[in-house]
Amino acid sequence: MEETKRLFSQRAITIATFLGGPAAAGYLVKKNYEAFDQSEKGKIAFIIGIISTLLIFAGIFSMPEHIIDKIPNVLIPAIYTGIIYSIVEKIQGQWLREHKESGGKFYSVWKATGIGAIFMTILLAMIAGTAFLAGDLSRPDFDSTTYDNEVAKFVENENKSLAVYKVINSAEPQFLIKEFSKGIVLWKENIEIVNRLNAIENLPTELLEQNKKLLSYCDLRIQHNEIIVKAISEDTDKYVSEIDRIGMKINKVLEELEELKK
Repeated sequence: MEETKRLFSQRAITIATFLGGPAAAGYLVKKNYEAFDQSEKGKIAFIIGIISTLLIFAGIFSMPEHIIDKIPNVLIPAIYTGIIYSIVEKIQGQWLREHKESGGKFYSVWKATGIGAIFMTILLAMIAGTAFLAGDLSRPDFDSTTYDNEVAKFVENENKSLAVYKVINSAEPQFLIKEFSKGIVLWKENIEIVNRLNAIENLPTELLEQNKKLLSYCDLRIQHNEIIVKAISEDTDKYVSEIDRIGMKINKVLEELEELKK
């Protein structure tokens, strides 16, 4: 083996891969092939590296956001770096070992790191460009008019059902029982409204999450009204702790809904 040949070591390729993806690995493998006058294999390796990089990031972009958020940042680079390491070992490992044993020279790890950083910059630019160009295309429009109309009905029912609290300390028991019972019907209607909201196509993730909270809110309001009706009907205060417990749950859900709006 000629001493004038200078190669990228497996360690150098691994570092560049972690930084710049399979495309960076393909480029360094290409340079190694060229050192052995196998330019055609080098071109193929580089093309495969580029295609692999594009496929990886296409897969990432196609994954739901809530799944992406759960994946540790280093996991995907660690996986493809491990795969590339095995491939390099298979196709050039013997060359690299023989080159080292014969006293051959290697490019510095810093050079490989720099190349990896260049590919990383290119990748980041591509990702930013894709995100910018995609914009709202990645989130198809939904029927906002229908959504707003249904929400308006929800709020109207909510206001009607809560109006009884203005007279809870002064109204007659039978009136309160009647109004809280009406409230139960209104909250059940609101559950139907939220279910219709969930059926709207292309509803954004944050609104779907809000709807889950609204369903919980409606269920708690129904429970609250039912226990209040029971307490008034039986003319007892033995349900006070239960009423307070459900009330605290309602307040918690309301706080969570406020957080979602921020």
